[in-house]
Amino acid sequence: MFKVVNWMIVSRSQMLIDLLECRWPQEFLVKLTNAHPCEMGKLLSTSPNSMVIFDLATVDVQQAYQLQRIVEREHCGVRTVFLNFPKQVDAKFLIHPSTTAGVFYVDASLKDIGIGLNEVLKGRSAIPQTLYQSMMNVDNDDDSDQLTIREREVLHALLTGRTNLDIANQLFVSESTIKTHLYRAFRKIGVSSRGQAIAWAQTHMHEVSV
Repeated sequence: MFKVVNWMIVSRSQMLIDLLECRWPQEFLVKLTNAHPCEMGKLLSTSPNSMVIFDLATVDVQQAYQLQRIVEREHCGVRTVFLNFPKQVDAKFLIHPSTTAGVFYVDASLKDIGIGLNEVLKGRSAIPQTLYQSMMNVDNDDDSDQLTIREREVLHALLTGRTNLDIANQLFVSESTIKTHLYRAFRKIGVSSRGQAIAWAQTHMHEVSV
């Protein structure tokens, strides 16, 4: 008996959902479930899905990070794919080696995505080689998931109640750079929200020189 494969699309774009629903069920022989970001966790718990596809054009990177963490912690065996992955923002922290199956940049065509997803269906990954290599370089530079000096500075600044923009101005960098530091720090210390990061910093930052 033919086994139906279920994929979930997390997107706020009805146009993208309609486009994929016209192509993917026939192209990949899958059943698609559409989920608003706020509904993903509940729907994933009530329906069997082997893959979750995040549309980063409509899902905020921070929210995508939190949703990816839910998949990592609570849904063993479910793989994730990122569409419209940004080139101008360092979002490598979203990618988890044991969970992420595919990454497609904002300029990837549907044909390119289709070729990549066929690789995923064969049990392989579809992550651009240059992105994969840069991830490996970050892992080598950042041994044992230790916080960098700048990540510690940003966490320390959270304790003062500063906004991301305030911290950016203080450190003479862009606000998006501060967000990147925060997301990386969140993953390393095992938190998924600003409040949890502040609580962690209140307990541990006295051990850190910044």
